[in-house]
Amino acid sequence: MTTTENKTMDICEIKSYLPHRYPLLLVDRVISYEEGKTITAIKNVTVNEEFFNGHFPHKPVMPGVLMIEAMAQTAALLSFKTMGIKPDENSVVYFVGIDGARFKRPVGPGDQLKMDVEILRNARGIWKYKAVGSVDGQVAVEAELMCTIRSASDASQPAAGQ
Repeated sequence: MTTTENKTMDICEIKSYLPHRYPLLLVDRVISYEEGKTITAIKNVTVNEEFFNGHFPHKPVMPGVLMIEAMAQTAALLSFKTMGIKPDENSVVYFVGIDGARFKRPVGPGDQLKMDVEILRNARGIWKYKAVGSVDGQVAVEAELMCTIRSASDASQPAAGQ
């Protein structure tokens, strides 16, 4: 008999994998993941977000760069789970590239950004993902993200393959 385990992560577990903290921790909960394949996570967007003070006071909109960052944090969680490791205090995940970024609808206070990330490949230390962020079933943002995981002491060195 086979059972399908619904793998989730709460905020405490997320914080054990990501070094980000307020105001830049942008993943509130992982709904499900399958190592080596996909992850689905959420970011609850509230009017109390620091960035809404200036973006924009008259019409609050989550900055696109932060939606991309939220998807990258989700991707990093999937990579660490896939590798079966927890990063140490010297581990850093860096962007290597962002391709095909498209913003389809604004995200604002009260929205729940659902992030679906799929690993496309992992070669020579470069992870490539397809990432889609949606609100109420409507695509808000999509992109292909490329990241590498490095030791902070190696941070000044070029990424593998460059």
